[in-house]
Amino acid sequence: MSCSDNLCLALYVQGFRSKLRAAEQSELDSDEAELRRAEEARTSLVNLAVAWGLVVLCCSHHFGHLLHMIGYHQFAHTSFMNLMNNPAVSGALGAFALLGPGRSLLVDGLKSLWAGNPNMNSLVAIGSTASYSVGAAAALMPSLGLADASFLEEPVMLLAFVLLGRALEARAKVRAASDLKALAKLIPASSRLVLDPGAGPGKAKPAVAAAGSSSVVSEGAEFMLVPTSSVRPGDVLRVLPGERVPCDGQVLEGAAAVDESMLTGESVLVPKRQGATVAGGCVVYEGPLTIKATATGAESTLAGIGRLVAAAQSREAPVQRVADAVAGKFCYGVMAASAATFAFWQTLGTQLFPAALAVSGSSSALLLSIKLAVDVLVVACPCALGLATPTAVLVGSSLGATRGLLMRGGDVLERVAGINGVVFDKTGTLTEGKLKLAGMAIVPEADTAVNNLLQSSVSSSAAGQHRGQGGGTAGGSSAAAAAADSGEVLMLQIAAAVESSTRHPLAAALAAEVASRGLKLPAAAEPRTEPGSGVTAIIGGQQAYVGRPDWVLSQLPQSAQSAAADHLPGIATDIGGKVTQVYVAVGNQLLGGLGFRDVLRPDAVETVAALQRMGLKVFVLSGDDTATVKAVAAQAGIAVADAYGSNSPKQKLKVIRRLQGQGLKLAMVGDGVNDAPALAAANVGIALKGGLDAAGEAASVVLMGDRLLQVVDCIALGQATLNKIKQNLAWALVYNVIGIPLAAGALLPSMGLALSPSAAGGMMAFSSVAVVANSLMLRSQYGAAAAVAKQRVAAGHSNRSSMGTGELSSAASRV
Repeated sequence: MSCSDNLCLALYVQGFRSKLRAAEQSELDSDEAELRRAEEARTSLVNLAVAWGLVVLCCSHHFGHLLHMIGYHQFAHTSFMNLMNNPAVSGALGAFALLGPGRSLLVDGLKSLWAGNPNMNSLVAIGSTASYSVGAAAALMPSLGLADASFLEEPVMLLAFVLLGRALEARAKVRAASDLKALAKLIPASSRLVLDPGAGPGKAKPAVAAAGSSSVVSEGAEFMLVPTSSVRPGDVLRVLPGERVPCDGQVLEGAAAVDESMLTGESVLVPKRQGATVAGGCVVYEGPLTIKATATGAESTLAGIGRLVAAAQSREAPVQRVADAVAGKFCYGVMAASAATFAFWQTLGTQLFPAALAVSGSSSALLLSIKLAVDVLVVACPCALGLATPTAVLVGSSLGATRGLLMRGGDVLERVAGINGVVFDKTGTLTEGKLKLAGMAIVPEADTAVNNLLQSSVSSSAAGQHRGQGGGTAGGSSAAAAAADSGEVLMLQIAAAVESSTRHPLAAALAAEVASRGLKLPAAAEPRTEPGSGVTAIIGGQQAYVGRPDWVLSQLPQSAQSAAADHLPGIATDIGGKVTQVYVAVGNQLLGGLGFRDVLRPDAVETVAALQRMGLKVFVLSGDDTATVKAVAAQAGIAVADAYGSNSPKQKLKVIRRLQGQGLKLAMVGDGVNDAPALAAANVGIALKGGLDAAGEAASVVLMGDRLLQVVDCIALGQATLNKIKQNLAWALVYNVIGIPLAAGALLPSMGLALSPSAAGGMMAFSSVAVVANSLMLRSQYGAAAAVAKQRVAAGHSNRSSMGTGELSSAASRV
């Protein structure tokens, strides 16, 4: 029994009726849809395996021809070979294929046909049943001369190829549908419930204003780990540094810095104090928080995002494949052509062309009419039409996998090819998502104070080396610049030493900068963190402060604050605009400031330029403030008018739909939970591998290489694959335009040429082989272009930005 069960039992023994709270359910923890999709994919794989097993059995007796060719005649007529050559066995295998793995396709196709809305399954049903019927008639009544028994095996081949495409689609549904499990993982399984004897159940003890009595939680309070699903609004919870907030709530006590990047996409920590609100799933740093739960389960912020994702996915327009668009009319056309063939040769054909009867070898007009009508149905069997899309998608998807492009769905490549606009998230997508030192500024004459302070605790070699590099012997102005430069380096060492005791993005940025410069840190004693404000430590016998400007100024003596405040505008100007500013002070002296900003990815500018050369419109959509977003867009080469900032996940969704309303087909590129609704609503969602799982679940494509240039590769591959699909469909059309009239006996009167059912089956098989071969050419054609592009990148070609992506996009138009 669990602790909760024991507690209930103990209360019951004491006469108190009690029961455990029921777990609160939401969209985030529902397994029903996931299990259903997994079961569908599992069933499709089983059907596919059975179908291809039947193909192997059906083709085994044809292997005897090869044995004869290589001289192993004795193996060509074994009992197994003779058994597999028996029409009864072929009929049994064909019937098993129709009633087993192909049953669902046939039932769906015939139902659609009966309802007057035939689809691809209707074509499969007609072709397979017609072929099997002809083969059965030939086996049971050889004297009719309709066909040979090999037609009994045609449904096996046809259904095997069709089921291959269906299995790919089922697998794509499992991987593409967002079950929102990644969002659920952001919520901790257990929460630390405050059991305060001074407060009633579900109520927080009110804060007391008197000094020494400001604690919300009394000294006798106890904590108990409970399932997060049992937490209700009004419960008081304790969250320690490094833990995730279990639900939406309001801070009752404590001060901390909270990572809200999973909601806003902004990497800078947000200070939280009493009265502030926190969202479930955010990570707490620097200090513990006591919160009162305000929204749990289905009412939480994360659950709201989950509902947005689900709604966006349900509103996504279905892909209209070219094959599906013509399937209904083609199905009716084939049946009409077969009926017209029968009617013509039964009534007027043999009278107008009496020699045709003798040439065909049929004993009567009825047999000739039946034979030619069946030939039309068989030769028009939609094998080529059914294979046109899945074979090209299969090759294209495998090509994408070799290039780090995870395609989630057989229709993704088709949708990618139609994209005419690309929307990028900013933080973590266009930018690296990590703060880096962007600039430093030191207060005039502060470098002297720094040198005096660190004379005994900082290695003089680093400063001397830096001064030597600055050219300290070259005149007054050069010497002054070198001194200022040296002061900035020493200020950087002080800041890094103070921040070395805490876990914070700014501390990590300082540590990375110091390590890249090979600098040594002075000793820092008695470090202390002021959550949401800064860090202080003793260096060289004096108190050093690193943190927010207002907090650093507040730590200086009143007499020094005014003079220090006068330096702030100049420091901010020297550091540069739109940066996260951190100020450094030692003792009574403000030393200067450090500026940090998120920098562009190395391939961001190149990617944007390549997309624009392909004729695509490029946008930036971010939760960060508008000024920062526009500045980043300008750096990346994106028009400022196409940069949208200060957007919540819901607002991002609205922007995507507004742009789509303007006629744009959009690919959304993102990496965080806050991007998930927009990723799902876009025509194609593209997620970076480095992003959170929820973004990958909502996306149609995942860039496993975590490189922006893969967006260009993805679009180029989609265009090349769609071209192959169109070529395959065109071949299937040409084949039917030529094959159906031949099967109907168009050349029988003039040339005595008519297709036998076997020849019709051979043409059908050839059409399938041609489609598959053309799809396989995608690998060599597109792969060769990619290899040439990669070689030119490695060689450092001067036109690098147009080489790899332009080559691939031009290859897509040629393939």
